[in-house]
Amino acid sequence: MKTDFLKIAYVIPTKDRPNDLQVLLNSFEKQSVPPEQIVICDGSSPSIEGLCKKHPKLPITYVRCFPPSLSKQRNAGMAAVKPNITIAGYLDDDIELAPDANERMLSFWQTTSKDTGGASLGVVNQPIPVRKKLYSFFGIDGSDPGKVLTSGFATSIPYPAQTIETQWLYGGATLWKREIFEKIQYDEWYIGHGYLEDLDYSYRVSRSHRLYVVADSKCWHYPSEIPDSKRFVFGRQQIFNRLYFTRKMATFSKPAIAWAIFGLFLIAFLGFLRHMDAPRKNHLFGMLSGLLSVFRKRQEGFDGSWKE
Repeated sequence: MKTDFLKIAYVIPTKDRPNDLQVLLNSFEKQSVPPEQIVICDGSSPSIEGLCKKHPKLPITYVRCFPPSLSKQRNAGMAAVKPNITIAGYLDDDIELAPDANERMLSFWQTTSKDTGGASLGVVNQPIPVRKKLYSFFGIDGSDPGKVLTSGFATSIPYPAQTIETQWLYGGATLWKREIFEKIQYDEWYIGHGYLEDLDYSYRVSRSHRLYVVADSKCWHYPSEIPDSKRFVFGRQQIFNRLYFTRKMATFSKPAIAWAIFGLFLIAFLGFLRHMDAPRKNHLFGMLSGLLSVFRKRQEGFDGSWKE
């Protein structure tokens, strides 16, 4: 695959974060090799179309998608990708690219094997999880990065020293070859923030294709903290979406799933006992609400964005 024939597009779903998006667009203007297309899929209120027009040198395609929902915005943005694009994927709006990030990603796709389906940029400032041993004990995380466990949980992906192969990829800094994004869409059951939509998508791709994290295609991620007012929403999606994913795939161990969910509850409960604060109580109650909704056989997902 020659670089001359590779055309990369980035889809950026965004909602009410113009300052973050400005940083990302600025980093696009500094790219040593620019992308072929940048699709801004906007669910903001008011819209950020004016911000896009302030960057006339960038190959921006603006798409309005309102009311917002992350999976829906991902699909709507990808539908606007030009026919000549060979590689396309997604960036969170709070990402900043290294100046050679796109050039390095092009080089990776030039030399990778034909069975490669997706590749993530290396997130330089990806936090290292705390309580790793405790999470590993319950099957919530593990020492081998980027693996999908029998519990339906996935191990975290810290910034790798060199390119690594994985079984899943973060949704906010990942590119897919055209045959993938033409055949597989994001599951729009995941509404609102769409917790776990990236695991769902990349795990499906991994059943037939190889996935990688490209260490020298670097970026930085600057996510905002979960507001205290959103802890209930997060907790509910954390449980309900996880159980939806494991039931949908039907490839995981039920005892391992139950053990991991128990571990999540235990860790959250112990955290509440230690601090006795409202945010941890709301998080715990949100988790309970999500579990009760499973027992009540709720079918539709829970709306709500918890990253603002």
